[in-house]
Amino acid sequence: MAVPAPMATHPVAAAPSTEGCGGAGAKAAAGARAGGGAANGAAAKMPHRPDGFAEVTVRPVAAAGTHDGLYGKKVLIVDDDLRNAFAITSILELYGLTVIHASDGRKGIETLQATGDIDIVLMDVMMPELDGYATAAAIRDIPGLADLPVIAVTARAMQGDRDKSITAGASDYVTKPVDTEELLTCMERWLGTGR
Repeated sequence: MAVPAPMATHPVAAAPSTEGCGGAGAKAAAGARAGGGAANGAAAKMPHRPDGFAEVTVRPVAAAGTHDGLYGKKVLIVDDDLRNAFAITSILELYGLTVIHASDGRKGIETLQATGDIDIVLMDVMMPELDGYATAAAIRDIPGLADLPVIAVTARAMQGDRDKSITAGASDYVTKPVDTEELLTCMERWLGTGR
């Protein structure tokens, strides 16, 4: 009998939604709060914290054979909150993705221009100065990056946010707390590596 791997807990901003890349995030988070679990243990434990963040439990080893098409892909995370960037990075690295972080929209654009091998961008929407909407629009104006998949990631689960993200230049939209299975499936869809 296999011994389960130890769990690591990372904070992720909490905001439920039924919109976004498949809409599974809110269902998984609701199941986790009700005592159920999400795929790969991504939201298996979500106690409330006084700082407005939820604990997301992450298994340190990805299940064999799951999301293998993402292995070796390079992801740029553009997020001004290091806690969120760390939590998402920890998840993606379990699946063999290489992660680069930019702390704001301007640095994200500079990174894309300096690094020619980014496969996909995960873009926080709410950032100071150049927000995710403006950054996504600017990326679309850069020669050679018009077709780069950009997934908007936001804690704001307001009506119309998905449409606003797509109109601004994002390819798709996921909400925080990020559901591992929903995010990976969304990334596979845009990278053409799905099962």
